[in-house]
Amino acid sequence: MDMEPTNHTFAVCAYKESPYLEECIRSLLRQSVKTNLIITTSTPCAHIRCLADKYGIPLYIREGKSDIRDDWNFAYNQAKTGWVTLSHQDDVYGADYVKAFLDAVRGYENPIAFLSDYMPVKERRAGRDLNARIRRFLRTPLKYRALAKRRFWKKAVLAFGNSICAPSVTYHKARLGQSYFTSEMKFNIDWDTFLKLAEEEGALVYIDKPLTFYRIHKEATSMAFIKSHKREREDAVMFRKFWPGWVVRILMQFYKKAYDTYQH
Repeated sequence: MDMEPTNHTFAVCAYKESPYLEECIRSLLRQSVKTNLIITTSTPCAHIRCLADKYGIPLYIREGKSDIRDDWNFAYNQAKTGWVTLSHQDDVYGADYVKAFLDAVRGYENPIAFLSDYMPVKERRAGRDLNARIRRFLRTPLKYRALAKRRFWKKAVLAFGNSICAPSVTYHKARLGQSYFTSEMKFNIDWDTFLKLAEEEGALVYIDKPLTFYRIHKEATSMAFIKSHKREREDAVMFRKFWPGWVVRILMQFYKKAYDTYQH
């Protein structure tokens, strides 16, 4: 397409030798509106370098031990545009993601982030499981312009679990500043960050259309955190930010059932 890139960047967070990285890259290059694309990694290898060279994508390498917060901040900070999407290497984006994002945020006075609905992909098949349907229901208040900018409702969509799919989110970096990820959490860094976003002045712009396809597989980080019980502990910590202890205990009984989503 013969047009200037948008004020937006897809920053692909690449880690080691993912067999899905190229599919992710190709989905970003197929966007109906031309945008910017970079790859960042703290685990440089021939696989990542070859794909960056093959598609002519700038590659940024972070020195030091891999750490999700440091890796995300590094990716976020490398974007030179006002908006940035942290693309997870295993996931795929619909061709109209950028177009939908641009159309949606134009209608808001002070947008701080954009997010879309998503579709889980398991064994190469896309479809909503129970977990995805519940999360979609929890996001309902954000569909309404008057509620999407109110702190109460922005927090309410997170009170019963992390209803937002991390790779579906585009951050208004020009509004939020550099190094926005400050959470001490490892697994729930996204949920904790979305709570931080909810406290900001401005709207969480949401469209109820599946433009992000979130891959679930046995090598995913989620699986390791479930097996080590670190996810369970961090989920309880997050719930305590919203609820008294007795409510947290009840919620955790239901929420742990969602872990079955990741089992094969």
